[in-house]
Parts: sequence; C-alpha cells; structure tokens
Amino acid sequence: MSAAPPDNDVVWARGIVKSHYGTPALRGISIGVRDGEVLAVTGPRGSGKSTLLGCLSAQLAVDEGEVWFNSSPVHTLGRAGRERLRRDRFGFVGSEPHLVPELTARENVALPLLLAGAGNKAAYTAADEWLERLDVGDVARQRPDRLVQSQCQRIAVARALAPLPPVVFADDPTAPLHREAADQVLRILTSAARSHQLTLVLATHDPELVRFADRSVALVDGRLTAPAAEDAEPLTTPSR
Repeated sequence: MSAAPPDNDVVWARGIVKSHYGTPALRGISIGVRDGEVLAVTGPRGSGKSTLLGCLSAQLAVDEGEVWFNSSPVHTLGRAGRERLRRDRFGFVGSEPHLVPELTARENVALPLLLAGAGNKAAYTAADEWLERLDVGDVARQRPDRLVQSQCQRIAVARALAPLPPVVFADDPTAPLHREAADQVLRILTSAARSHQLTLVLATHDPELVRFADRSVALVDGRLTAPAAEDAEPLTTPSR
C-alpha cells in the first residue's frame, strides 16, 4: 500500500528507477521538494540529474516507483495526462533554449500563456515584463535565428517564468552562459521563485551555483549521496 506524501512536499518521489536502453540511470531515488523551496540537484555529467528532473516533471515515465505532485499521483498518468500536467502546472528550462524559430522572442514567451487561455494583452504584457527583467527586452521582436545563444537562453527562462507555474524545473539552465551572465540569470530565476512563491528544482554540475539554493542534494551514478556543498552560503528559507 502506498504511503501518502508529506503535506508540505509539492513534489515527492519514492523508489524511482529509470533506465535508458537497458542502462540504469536512476537506482531507487526517493526525494521530496517542499512548497516554495529552491532545491539544487548536483552531480557530475552522467550522474542522472537530467533523468531525475525528467521523471519529476512528467517528461519521462518511471520504470518503477512513485512520483506525486500536490498529493496526486504522476506515475499512474498516461502520456496525455503527463502532457497536460506539464502544460498547466510546470515550467521547464533546459540547457538548450528550444525556442519556436518562426516566433519572435516576445511571441515565444507569450505562447504558454496564450495556450493556457490568457488574453492577448495579458500574455504580451507579461512577456514584455519578463524579457525586460532578463535584459533581453531590446530583442523582443527578433526571431531566434537573429540572436546569440545567451540571448535565446534568457528568453527561454522568461518563457518558463511568465505563466508563474507552481513548479519550475531547470536542467543546467546556465550551460550556454559565461560566469557573470550565469550568476545574473540564476539570481533572477531564484529571486523570482521566492518572490512569487514558486518551487524551483535546479540541476547543475557547477558547484558554484549551489549558493543560490535553499538546500542541495548530490547525485552520483543514479543514487543520492550526502547533501552537497555543506559550506554553501546560508540563504533565508522562503516564508510560507
């Protein structure tokens, strides 16, 4: 019989196992993410971080185990149910921006809001605000092929934040950025999560970025190890 997830965990997983073409990626991971928390998942490349985020964000179906969102099971959903959950409740930023090439930056950021039923004015106002916050407001009417990768990545972050989803998953989101730009984007991403009471799950192989999180865990060879970066800068836990 399944145990109910803790009330204050917005995302909760128990014993999840996932393999890719017969190669184990996750080996019985159990983890909880509290409502409003910024959690960093660290580990070297190939440790299973992307797979873990994929399972928690309903992009991947688990082979074994349970995944819950707001006390509702995710692991029992079919493909269509997982797609609806991602569209309606989750934001995602990857290491590549994956913008729609035919749309301008402004249209890319407004797109998830429009798909969720927002009016044009509200969607484009939010898009403009987030593009400005991420210092790419001046390229709002440009298409991705006219922009450099760092600009496209900032646009992808704006797109994930604009609908203010309850949970944002960020898989190595600063990979295309140099250190100064990476710090700026992570500062905006984490401060936006805290100010809007969003939950943020951040995967990174860069230990320097752990300082932006409230808590961190380390993943090695598909298993969680001791908490990472115990000497990271202490941050105030967001108020509930």
